[in-house]
Amino acid sequence: MTNLIAARLAGQKPSLYPHVFNTVFADMDAERAHEIGFRAIRAAEKTGASRLLRAAFRPHHSLRTQAMGLTFPSPFGLAAGFDKAGIGTAALAELGFGHIEVGTITGQEQPGNPQPRLFRLPKDKALVNRMGFNNHGAQRIAPRLAHTRKVLTRRFGADRPILGVNIGKTKTVELQDAGEDYLLSTRLLARHADYLVVNVSSPNTPGLRQLQAIESLAPLLAAVSKTADSVTGRHVPLAVKIAPDLADADVVAVAEMVTELGLDGVIATNTTISRDGLTTTPTEVEALGAGGVSGAPLAARSLEVLRLLAQHLTDASIISVGGVTTGSDVIERLEAGAALVQGYTAFLYEGPLWAGRINAALQQR
Repeated sequence: MTNLIAARLAGQKPSLYPHVFNTVFADMDAERAHEIGFRAIRAAEKTGASRLLRAAFRPHHSLRTQAMGLTFPSPFGLAAGFDKAGIGTAALAELGFGHIEVGTITGQEQPGNPQPRLFRLPKDKALVNRMGFNNHGAQRIAPRLAHTRKVLTRRFGADRPILGVNIGKTKTVELQDAGEDYLLSTRLLARHADYLVVNVSSPNTPGLRQLQAIESLAPLLAAVSKTADSVTGRHVPLAVKIAPDLADADVVAVAEMVTELGLDGVIATNTTISRDGLTTTPTEVEALGAGGVSGAPLAARSLEVLRLLAQHLTDASIISVGGVTTGSDVIERLEAGAALVQGYTAFLYEGPLWAGRINAALQQR
């Protein structure tokens, strides 16, 4: 039955969801629309309806992928940002994602930036966000992740989706104290994570991107890795998430550092501060204010960074994210050297069948 559904998804006509989006969500505040959609996914889980989704969209065994020392049910996963607080990860897993990355989580709870802070650019299939790491903090989220792991194991067994945890700096913590803030999150969250991600590339926390400088980044990553392994008694795969706005030489420097430290992965890329190549008029974009752009306009640069990393990394896995919409996009990233691919923005435009369609395309490949 699963194979039949996958074949139909792969060959189906364009989804009806864009019509639903245009009718229901297009004129709604983007953050409110996200909350309503996420609430509906969680409601499906609570009512038991998601069992049908699990049966339909569970990735075919042929899609199993080895990366960072872990076995992923599918190479396609959900990027950090959709479930910042770990409140609906198990529900999202029913939709066919091979992994779900929770976060970004900070050492301390914080409300994020003032609203409105999330904006759609429909003409570009893009978002502008300045969320500012709004989340409930590592201490509150840790027990949720522990519970989620148990639920996923019970539902999926050994083939459960992989649980990633993305950590960032608390806004009120001074840059010179960022290391200890990351270690606080590590000590609380590492035992519940299949892999950890150090996020130093969001444009929405003042000064954060300065940590991408190698002299700051290398000791931070080394300390997080050592702490994670120490508190768990096992090796916790560690990846670093970088910005698309790094110069090529800096991307190469990151690759060399990752190799030197023996890190497990690089996630490329985060949102961009660039406004180049948008169809939306400059006046409209400027009216939205500051924030990182995600979605289709990021695709070209994200692919460039992926190819550059692939030339300079040997053992570390590359997780490609940015502008991924279709199964063909995912296949292109895999063929360019990515071990895993993530998406997020297109989920908001494509709807809940999105991961199922991508897995179907991968299976046909």
